[in-house]
Amino acid sequence: QVHLAESGGGLMQTGGSLRLSCAASGRTSDIYAMAWFRQAPGKEREFVAAISMVGGSTYYREFLKGRVTISRDSAESTVYLDLNNLKPEDTAVYYCAEGDGLGPAAHLYRHWGQGTQVTVSS
Repeated sequence: QVHLAESGGGLMQTGGSLRLSCAASGRTSDIYAMAWFRQAPGKEREFVAAISMVGGSTYYREFLKGRVTISRDSAESTVYLDLNNLKPEDTAVYYCAEGDGLGPAAHLYRHWGQGTQVTVSS
């Protein structure tokens, strides 16, 4: 079992930046990849970015490229999401997930965190 805990959310300003963290605990040796998804009010959960924990390969949602960076500290089993030039449409609950594959499909990921709320004010 893997437990994921997100942190770093809150109220942000348009044009600002944020860093979210996701710390994994438990059977972290089983983790191949970790990812970030988000869910805005009234919308479906959508993929943001993913990273493999060993090689560091990354996968980004196309329309967020240039504003988002995913990184990891494999020794600490922690992944980070940096999002800059924040926009009100970035407002969402951001979820961390871990799984066997690297990609945008939610079914690749076995365990999910509780999420952290990010609100971007205009």
